[in-house]
Parts: sequence; structure tokens; C-alpha cells
Amino acid sequence: MRDTPRSQETAGDAEAGHPQRRFGRAFAHTTGATGSGSPHRSDGRPPQTPRGVRHTGPNGRPGTPPPVPGRPFSLSWAGVLALCAVLFALVTWQATARGPLRGADERLGHALAGRGPEPLTQFLSDLGGMPVALPVLAVVIGYTLWRGGRRERGRALAVCGAMAAVPALVVPLKLWIDRRGPLTDATGYYPSGHTATAMVAYGGAALLLVPYAGRRATLPVAGALTLATGTGLVLRGYHWPLDVLGSVLLCGALLLVLGRVLRSAPRRSVRPGRTEPLGEAPQPGPPSPS
Repeated sequence: MRDTPRSQETAGDAEAGHPQRRFGRAFAHTTGATGSGSPHRSDGRPPQTPRGVRHTGPNGRPGTPPPVPGRPFSLSWAGVLALCAVLFALVTWQATARGPLRGADERLGHALAGRGPEPLTQFLSDLGGMPVALPVLAVVIGYTLWRGGRRERGRALAVCGAMAAVPALVVPLKLWIDRRGPLTDATGYYPSGHTATAMVAYGGAALLLVPYAGRRATLPVAGALTLATGTGLVLRGYHWPLDVLGSVLLCGALLLVLGRVLRSAPRRSVRPGRTEPLGEAPQPGPPSPS
């Protein structure tokens, strides 16, 4: 029985076949390669940015440090907050003094009072009442606590604190300014309490829902509900237009502070082994030893 000897590959035989490329450090850094170790392009053309012109980072390596986020946003936030405070002071001064803005406000209020269908305007004005706005906010708080669990407790408490601050800010101003209503001799109509309640309740609910539904789906709805409440109050003759505007400026500043607090509120992470409350799949851990 004849044995057929196996063919053994030699260095010369390896050259006859197709070369097998091995992707390692030696190949990645050869001349003309597209890896990070070669300054040349694969087609022989020079790079778009010469190495000597590239900017270096803080540690001296090539690269440009990314822009630092937060600085422009902080300035814009402070500017809008200051603008709301200045406009509120101006409107409050005009509501107390017998100035031209108050005269125009009263003429506009008398012209708009009683317009529109009464059931609709009454429904719109009721949107700012405690029996309507507070249950909506309570439902949203319960939903966020159900979705986020303990991570949402701090944000929910911040919204409750903002809602509790509404009567603490509005009631002393009503007693101090003591403005008469459009269709009554009673006083204490500036600023509008219904508008303030609607803006903080619906605005706070929208801020809580931003992580789950996004800004485009929540903030415009809160703004529309606040605008509808103020419109109903003016058309029913319950408030002057300046009463509504003053509440919008006051509570706008309050919501700006609330939004800042909600963004900086710590959200607790879920412990390993527990189900993610936001509906996300848990991250796979290391394989257990067999």
C-alpha cells in the first residue's frame, strides 16, 4: 500500500496563491492605508487639512475641543426671566395708576365683555378653576410617578411647590392693588387668579411630561389652555385684559424657575436586577460563570 506524501507549503508556494490580508497594526499603519496611522489618503491625494494646520486640543493632541454647552442657555434664561419681571412691574404700575395704558385697558375690557356664546366663554373661563386644573395636574403627577417611580419624586414635589406658590403670590397682590372688576364694584381683581392657576397647573403638567412625550406635544397644549382661560375670563367680563396679562408675566417667571429646577433635579437610577420603569430594556450584564 503506497502512501501519498502530503504537500507541504513553503515560502515559495505561498506566493503563488492570493495574498491574505491580515488587519492588524502593521497593515493599518502602512503607507497609503486609510487607517488612523497614515496621513495620506488611499487615492494618493494629500489630506484636506494639513497636519501642521490642525488645531490641537488641551492635551496637545490633534483635534478641536467641543463647545461647552449651557452658557448661552443660561444667559437666555436669565434674560427672559428679567424681561418677565420688568414687564410685570410695568403692567402692575399701570394697573394701579391712572395712566394711559389703564384707560385703554378698561375701554378694551368694556368692548369685549359679553361677546361670544355664553356657554363657550364660561367653559373656557372654568378651565382656570381649582376643580378643573388641579385634578388634571394630579393625574399627570400620578402618571409620571407610575412611569418613573422614585426617580420622579423630586420633580413632582417641585411642581407641587410651584402650585402652592400661586396663592402665596397672587393673594397679597390682589389685596395690595385692590382693583375694581369690569362689571362689579367689588375689588381685588388684579392679577387674575384663574389665569395663574391655569398657567402653573397646565404648564407644570407639561414640564413633567416632557421626558415622555417631548416639548412639541406638551408645551403648546399648556399654552393653548392658558390662552383659552384668559380669553374666556375677558369675554365673560370677569377680568380686565391687564389682569390676565399680569398673571401671565408673573407665572411665566415662576415657570421659568420651575423648569430650571426640574432640569437640575436628580433622577435616581434603577438598581441592577430591577425592571426599567420607563419601558426600556435592561442593559445586559456580564455572563455568569458556569
